[in-house]
Amino acid sequence: MAENDTMPEGSEAGEMGFWEHLEELRWRLIKAVIGIVIGGIVAAVFIDFIMNDFLLAPAKQTTPPLELINLKPYGQLVLYFEVILVCGMIFSIPNIFYQIWKFIEPGLLPGERKYISTIVVFSSICFLGGLTFAYFVMLPTALKFFAAFGTTAITNNIAVDEYFSFVISVMLAAGVVFELPMISFFLSKLGILTPKFMRKYRKHAIVIILILAGILTPSPDVTSQLLLGIPLLILYEISILISKLSQPKKSEITE
Repeated sequence: MAENDTMPEGSEAGEMGFWEHLEELRWRLIKAVIGIVIGGIVAAVFIDFIMNDFLLAPAKQTTPPLELINLKPYGQLVLYFEVILVCGMIFSIPNIFYQIWKFIEPGLLPGERKYISTIVVFSSICFLGGLTFAYFVMLPTALKFFAAFGTTAITNNIAVDEYFSFVISVMLAAGVVFELPMISFFLSKLGILTPKFMRKYRKHAIVIILILAGILTPSPDVTSQLLLGIPLLILYEISILISKLSQPKKSEITE
């Protein structure tokens, strides 16, 4: 990805002043927003497919199927714009990660900057992996549970904005928590995190993971919390392995 140097002449990486940092931050935000706009345009072109064949599909696959209703005259219009915005962010997630890490880059050591491309790719894969897991595992399981729960005397007519809020919340939460291996990789490369430390505090991590699963899942049912908590525990174990493989060599430390 081509990159224009936005730092003022005479400034060196790591020696930027306060205003130079603000200027750099402004350009990074502009470039991130441009990526979101482009992603939103792509989402707008395929909005019917995204809505009907993707986001509404989990509701149709429950038994009985969930009935979605619109309660506001402008409800669907607002909903479409929200979906376009969220999809624009998701489509441009590699660019967003890239702009974040390029803003952080001047504060890193030369030996640490070479991992930025790897971290951007790894972060994007982890986030998209979380979205995929949420869509194919968490959402169908949770929605089938909700559709079958309770008495048949009550019809489950769900407000469409509440449904989309639930779907998007679950997917984004899963995308965020799937960043755990990337965080482990980055901190290990910096020499901050070690596999010994992660093994020592494994029990504490389990408690924190269960609490996070309860906070990040939008519904209070145990099923949704376990569907997020169990993958988090697996990711923690994977992160220990990644931390072990990512420990800096002596030559890297002395660079």
